[in-house]
Amino acid sequence: MATKEVAVESDDTGAEVRIIGDPIGKGLFATREFKSGEVIFEERPLVSCQFLWNAAYGYLACDFCMRPLETAEENACRLAQNPQLTLPYPECCDSKKDALVECPYCDASYCSRECRDSAWNQYHETICLRSFMPDPTHPLVMLQEAWKWWGLQPDSYHCQGSTSQKKIRTNEVEQMHYPPETACIMLLARIIATVRQAADKEGATTLFMQFCHRTVNEEEEIAHKLLGTEFQDQMEALRVMMEKGLGAPEVQHWLTPEGFRSLVALVGTNGQGIGTSPLSRWVRNCDALEITAEEREKLDQLVDDLYEQLEKEAGGFLNNEGSGLYPLQSSCNHSCNPNAMPTFPYNNFHLVMTAVKDIAAGDEICVSYLDECNLNRSRHSRISILRENYLFTCRCSKCEEQMIEPDVTSEEEMDEDEEEEEDE
Repeated sequence: MATKEVAVESDDTGAEVRIIGDPIGKGLFATREFKSGEVIFEERPLVSCQFLWNAAYGYLACDFCMRPLETAEENACRLAQNPQLTLPYPECCDSKKDALVECPYCDASYCSRECRDSAWNQYHETICLRSFMPDPTHPLVMLQEAWKWWGLQPDSYHCQGSTSQKKIRTNEVEQMHYPPETACIMLLARIIATVRQAADKEGATTLFMQFCHRTVNEEEEIAHKLLGTEFQDQMEALRVMMEKGLGAPEVQHWLTPEGFRSLVALVGTNGQGIGTSPLSRWVRNCDALEITAEEREKLDQLVDDLYEQLEKEAGGFLNNEGSGLYPLQSSCNHSCNPNAMPTFPYNNFHLVMTAVKDIAAGDEICVSYLDECNLNRSRHSRISILRENYLFTCRCSKCEEQMIEPDVTSEEEMDEDEEEEEDE
C-alpha cells in the first residue's frame, strides 16, 4: 500500500510516524540507515503494570518500573525451590536491596524513592487501597480477583509450560485467567487514575486516545477476542467494579459499556510485554568477568545446571512479567519477518528498540506481535492469533510467500510433531 508522506511525529531518533491510511492507519519509518544490532530508539511507557498472576506467584518487581526486587540468588532459590542454593560472584547482581521502599499506606513496593514518588504523583494516590490488609469487598480488590479467576483469555496459545504453575482448577479452564498472561485489568485502572490525577485531564486523555482503540475491524468483520459475546457478562461486571472504584466525571467516557470496551481494546491491542529478571542480569554480568579458563568452565557448568533445574521447577516462567503502553513502539506495525525487536536491557520498563536486520532510510520499521514460538507456526495459525488479538489479517511478505502452503492448524501441527517424535 502506498504511504502518504505525512510525518505526524518526528524527532532526531532517526524514525518518524507516518500516516499510511485505512485500514492500517499509521506506521513507523526509518529516516536514516540502521545496521543490524543498532538501537533505533528508546522510550518509557506512559503507564505499565505487572501481571496479576505473576505477582501472586511471588515474582517481586517494583510497582512502578518493574525492576526486580529480589537478588539473583534469592530469585534462583525461589524458582528452583532450593533454599540452600548459592551463587558465586555476588558483585554481578544488580539488585540494590538497601534502596527498596514501600508505600506508607499499602503493601506496594518500589525499587527506589524516585519510583515510589513517581507512582504516587501519577496514579497511585488514586488507586492506593490505604490498607496493608486489603479489604476483599473493596471494588479494586474484587476487580483484580475477578480478572484472575474469570479468565478473559481462556485459550493459552503460548509455548511456555510449567510444572509448578499448573491451572489451578483444571476442570474450569474456561473460567480462568491463568499464566501465561498477556494483559492486566490494573493497567486500565492506572490509565483512569492517571487521567484523574493529571493537571491537564483533557491532555492526558488525548495521550491515551492516540493508541488504536477500535473494538472491531468492520472491513474484515473481526472483533477482539476479549470482547466476544461469551464474555459479555464478565465484561459488564468488570466495568461496574471499575466504575465503583474509580468513577469520576473526567473519566466517565471510559466507564460506559462502549467506552469500557474501547479501553479494553486499547490495552489488548497496544500493550507491549515487559520482562525483567535479576538472574538473567547476573548471568549477563558474569559473562563479562575476566576470569581464568578453568573458572569460566566451572561457572558455565553451574549456569547450565541451574537453568536445567529451573526448567524442571518453573518451566518458561522465569521473569517478572507485565505490560505497558509505549507511544512510539505502538506505531510499529507487525510483520512475521520483522526487522526490529523491542528489548529491555536496563532490567526495568525502559524499552530499547533494536534493529535485527539492516534497515534502509525510508523502510518501515516492523516488529513481531507474536512470540518466537508462535512466529514459527504455520501461516494459518499466525493469522488466527493476529486476527483475534489485533484485529487484522497479516499480509506481510512471509505470509504472502506461504499462501500456497496448506492451511495447517496449531492442533494439526502439534499432532505432526508428536508423530515425528514417535518415528524417531
